[in-house]
Amino acid sequence: MASYSSRPAMALKEGVSYGATIEMEDGGTIELELWPDKAPEHVNSFVFLANDGFYDGVTFHRIISGFMAQGGDPTGTGTGGPGYNVPAEFNDTAHVEGVLSMARAQDPNSAGSQFFICNADATFLDRQYTAFGKVTSGMEVVLAFPDRDPQDPRQSRQPGPKMKSVTITES
Repeated sequence: MASYSSRPAMALKEGVSYGATIEMEDGGTIELELWPDKAPEHVNSFVFLANDGFYDGVTFHRIISGFMAQGGDPTGTGTGGPGYNVPAEFNDTAHVEGVLSMARAQDPNSAGSQFFICNADATFLDRQYTAFGKVTSGMEVVLAFPDRDPQDPRQSRQPGPKMKSVTITES
C-alpha cells in the first residue's frame, strides 16, 4: 500500500478537460467527468493517485442504498488514506445522484484518497463536502452495488465491489 509524505504538486494542465474511467473487477465500467475549475486540488490529487495506480484493486468499502458508495481506502476499513490531506474546496455543486465527492473525517481539511459517488440525492452534504466530478456513464453499475458497512461484522466478511483500475483521460 503506497503512502506519500505530502500532497502532490499541482500538475493539472490549463484548458484541459479531465475524465476518469473506473473499471470494476466484474467488468462494469463507470465513466467520470472531473471538475478542476470547481476543486483543482481534489482533482489534482485524484488524478495523481489514479495515475500512480493507488486505486487499483481497492474496493468500494462503504455502500448505503439511497445515499452513496464510498471507495478509495486501500485498507477497505474506512480508515486508510494516502498519507496526506487535501484542503476543503467546498463549492456550489448540489450533491445529487451521480455526483463525485471527497470523503473526509470531522475536520473539513482531512480529505485524502477516499471518495464517494452519490447513488441518490444527498443535498444535506452541500457546502460540507467537496464535489469534484460526476458520473457520465455507468450509474447503473453504482446502483447495483450491494449495501456494505465495514463496521458491521455481518457485512464486512466479504470485500466490497473491487476496482480493477482507474484510468485518467485528458482532452
